[in-house]
Amino acid sequence: MAILTAEVPLELAGKRLDQVLVVVFPDYSRNKLQTWIKALRVTVDGVQIKAKDRLDGGETIVLDAEAEEVTEYLAEDIPLDIIYEDDDILIVNKPAGFVVHPGAGNWTGTLQNALLFHLPDAVTIPRSGIVHRIDKDTSGLLMVAKTLAAHHSLIEQLQAREIHREYLAVTIGRMTGGGTLDEPIGRHPTDRKKFAVNDSGKRAITHYRVLERFLRNTLIQVKLETGRTHQIRVHMAHIKMPLVGDPMYSGRFQMPKDCGVKLETILRNFKRQALHAEKLGLMHPRTGEYMEWELPMPEDMQALLLALRNNDALDHS
Repeated sequence: MAILTAEVPLELAGKRLDQVLVVVFPDYSRNKLQTWIKALRVTVDGVQIKAKDRLDGGETIVLDAEAEEVTEYLAEDIPLDIIYEDDDILIVNKPAGFVVHPGAGNWTGTLQNALLFHLPDAVTIPRSGIVHRIDKDTSGLLMVAKTLAAHHSLIEQLQAREIHREYLAVTIGRMTGGGTLDEPIGRHPTDRKKFAVNDSGKRAITHYRVLERFLRNTLIQVKLETGRTHQIRVHMAHIKMPLVGDPMYSGRFQMPKDCGVKLETILRNFKRQALHAEKLGLMHPRTGEYMEWELPMPEDMQALLLALRNNDALDHS
């Protein structure tokens, strides 16, 4: 069992209880929430009401969530690079090439399959405790909840934009300075596998600053305020600074000018977007203490940067 609480947002005033529950407890389906209302597992300001009753906003909802298996995926003994673990949360280093959730073409061999083996109780938590994801070919820090209460807390922090996330990325193109991108992101109008900046999308905010400039590339540090799919990749491509190794958003590969043999070899063999989740900070779900982790970039990105620096040192005149 898990006792979850939420305050009804004022913007939901006038909505039915079942409609409000779907918003404030997004981890559960509408049918499951309605079942719990009928089973008297939901109170509003201490009173049990009907699903159709409308709320004024500001009430406190308490949900007695029943633990149950919510996954049909296989548990697999896949090694995990665990950075931190306690009774409530798990922080892992996800390598590039490791898929987070099972899906079309990747029903096994994912992080979720690994978690189901290493944390058997994860079968009672939505998505086996995964509260956010990073793309298959992005490396770095990822947080996992080990209890329903921790899962709810981390989801709330994400929705309130209280999770601190910083990335390192290498762009194709030399930036003059940093900035902030506040551009909505939605599905690409013609390619459903891609996302794009468009007015019908959801608000997306990306802050970036220059760490190091090269002849034709830039190392940047990126801070996410929102977490849209492919957000950094889409926003950087939008300003004509796509990421190295990202064919989905950078177009046809072109070897940059002033490129030496060693750098050319590195670039031709860099088969993933040059993006690494470097830093992760959160309020601990149980103690309320702020915790933060930082992870150096993996060897492939370090080798890329070394090649860029060495190439800059060559005499191209």
